[in-house]
Amino acid sequence: MIRPHRFTPNPQTAADNAFQHAADLASAQAVAEAAHAEVGAAAQRLEHEGVRVHLFEDRGERDTPDSVFPNNWFSTHPGGHVALYPMYSPNRRRERRGEVIEMLKAEYRVQDVIDYSGLEHDGLFLEGTGAMVLDHVARVAYTARSNRADPVALERFSTHFNFEPMLFDTADEAGRPIYHTNVLMCVATAFAMVGLDLIPDRSRAAEVRARLEESGREVIALSAQQIAEFAGNAIELSGREGRILALSQRAADSLSPAQKAAIGRTARLVPLSVPTIEMAGGSVRCMIAGIHLSPRHGRVH
Repeated sequence: MIRPHRFTPNPQTAADNAFQHAADLASAQAVAEAAHAEVGAAAQRLEHEGVRVHLFEDRGERDTPDSVFPNNWFSTHPGGHVALYPMYSPNRRRERRGEVIEMLKAEYRVQDVIDYSGLEHDGLFLEGTGAMVLDHVARVAYTARSNRADPVALERFSTHFNFEPMLFDTADEAGRPIYHTNVLMCVATAFAMVGLDLIPDRSRAAEVRARLEESGREVIALSAQQIAEFAGNAIELSGREGRILALSQRAADSLSPAQKAAIGRTARLVPLSVPTIEMAGGSVRCMIAGIHLSPRHGRVH
């Protein structure tokens, strides 16, 4: 996780991110202080739940307003693999930090780092586990086509990492593509939460549902309104007492009792209050870059 000291909604990403809106607090300083506090409290709550959190500070020296969303620029994979991604917005490319990768190498077993960032020069973008929702067990990369997810880059990633790319078009109520797949769907161990109504091709939506069900997961359908409340932007984590589903308080409040019950059969809901962060168009899932690497001997996971 990255704790920002100069957080602000990113003007470079506003054009194609319908989830984003302008800061509505009194001042830029108030926004930055609120975001800083929200990330700190979220990290503390996750650690209380038994999740190991590596918290890095962004003091604003590189003008990276979206640095709080590190899952877009790198991902980690079982077997010791790390990927670096090409970013759509120029100021987001500055979020890549060598010290984060060096920490991973020191704390975990890293065999290789595959760097796709050079694709930026060709206008090809694939913003990590924002652009892709990865099923690490069934090896499917669910991907909503957008400015942030180019089919050529997706094919290259899928070939290297042995995923089946499942690309589909999306549209919100105004007909705009969903900018990141991870606001549309969440794939957990025993269930998947997905906004199937935002996949306008009904046969393709049925194929996405079927693929999820084939992997043994219960499909929890989310409405367009629930997607707008960030209900799809959740992540399952390993806690001290079993699996938890981290999501925002706003997202949790939008779920029905039946949906909460379905989740609760295998994962405990852990709502986090991040209303300031959500002004930037992302929520809890976007704030967490998951670690799928083996810890080095002698280090407690």
